Amino acid sequence: MSTLIQISILPHEQEDEAMLLNLGLEKAKILKKDVRDWRIRKRSIDARRAPVKLNLQLEIWLANDERKGIHPFVPQKVSDVKRIAIIGMGPAGMYAALRAIEGGFKPVVFERGKDVRSRRRDLAKITKEQNVNPESNYCYGEGGAGTFSDGKLYTRSKKRGNVLKAMEWLVYFGADADILVDAHPHIGTNKLPKIISTMRDAIIEAGGEVYFNSKLTDIRVEEKQVHSLQINKDQWHEFDDVVLATGHSARDIYYLLHAKNIKIEAKAFAIGVRVEHQQELIDKIQYHGDDHNPYLPPASYSLVEQVDGMGVYSFCMCPGGIIAPCATEPGEVVTNGWSPSKRNNPYSNSGIVVSVEPKDLPNYKEDDPFVSLNFQKSVEKNCWEAAGRTQQVPAQRLLDFIEGKLSKDFPKTSYHPGIASVDLNEVLPLMLSKRLKKAFVAFGKKMKGYATNEAVIHAPESRTSAPVLIPRNDTTLSHEDVAGLYPCGEGAGYAGGIMSAAIDGINCVDAVLKKHGVLD
Repeated sequence: MSTLIQISILPHEQEDEAMLLNLGLEKAKILKKDVRDWRIRKRSIDARRAPVKLNLQLEIWLANDERKGIHPFVPQKVSDVKRIAIIGMGPAGMYAALRAIEGGFKPVVFERGKDVRSRRRDLAKITKEQNVNPESNYCYGEGGAGTFSDGKLYTRSKKRGNVLKAMEWLVYFGADADILVDAHPHIGTNKLPKIISTMRDAIIEAGGEVYFNSKLTDIRVEEKQVHSLQINKDQWHEFDDVVLATGHSARDIYYLLHAKNIKIEAKAFAIGVRVEHQQELIDKIQYHGDDHNPYLPPASYSLVEQVDGMGVYSFCMCPGGIIAPCATEPGEVVTNGWSPSKRNNPYSNSGIVVSVEPKDLPNYKEDDPFVSLNFQKSVEKNCWEAAGRTQQVPAQRLLDFIEGKLSKDFPKTSYHPGIASVDLNEVLPLMLSKRLKKAFVAFGKKMKGYATNEAVIHAPESRTSAPVLIPRNDTTLSHEDVAGLYPCGEGAGYAGGIMSAAIDGINCVDAVLKKHGVLD
């Protein structure tokens, strides 16, 4: 068993390994001659006051301690064994497929979008031609929404499953081992595609099957048990275990389930805007003027405020990032943010969103499963129309938004399709705009300099989470009414990011394995 020791250092001291070890040994009262091995286990930045420090957790192994390596992915050959259908190849679907192989079952993955390499061309068309492919975009395709939207791995879902195993699998497939150390780990949009394609190769090599451009278009249920799936309106496949991991933007799946009398419910979600600052400003604010310290990474922030009974908070904060066009259909605009691995772009962006309960919405009806979804769609359509019915987005300088003034000009922004000057107070629903304005004022008091007219608001940030819940049994994880159907990940309402979705994919397959007696 190892010994864990907490130490605090100045950023430049992190490269002096001998000093780190001696500091840890002194604190733990351990002699150096008794140490077999050691490492930095966790690293976080403490920027609450000057000078900025690093908090490190050292792990030390003494002579009789055993140091174990990372969890490897240990596949079984699954060419001719029982099959599990997995709908969607985002984090939930990919990890479900890997866990199925590890457990000795054959995953058959159907992904409506394209492989990770082919997706790039469609993303370029959104940016350059403002042409949205409804089956291949930032949300649909191999790797899901996370592939081209940053690869942030931080999760609060520690009790949902084996977070360490999920992280270590990423390292096994090519991610930098630093993601196991950093408090807010991040891979980067530039590195994720290779990792994802390596995962896919492992699935296929073990005997699993992966089909792209393969959209779920119908589902057959017999005697409250899933029976078969229709793909692309013409191919029927029989399965009695189906992991439904379609992501938070697959609205057609919600409509399909509702049409088949498979229960869905309206769910709380969050919606707002994405604000962009110069990264240099955020560094200066967060690092108390020590913004040129070469040992500190581009600074991030996390903000939250209760406004008129609703939470307003920062979401998916991207240091050194870019704002991307993430619509999934023509006739709407959607923003999201991402960063490359080095986070070396000159801009910082973050979603600033309002928590919304279905009962808060103007057309709320208790039995309407689409009330949240319809509100989300209306905001996206209104923003599309306000900006000229293109993939440009309505935008406003931050102080102009607070004061209700139309912005006459803009600093350069990272959103490549372009922005249109609009008073967002007239575009966004009042329940959102009034709370966002109050929150920005409060954030400006918490972070001196944050509320500046050099910051630009882009609207909307609307795909933070699914607006629909697909209810499942707490014990079996199958749908409440349909045995063998396992609602999974963000699209079903049980995750909120890459790691929580991955963990839920593992958990759903574990439930299948338990059902068939493979796990206790």
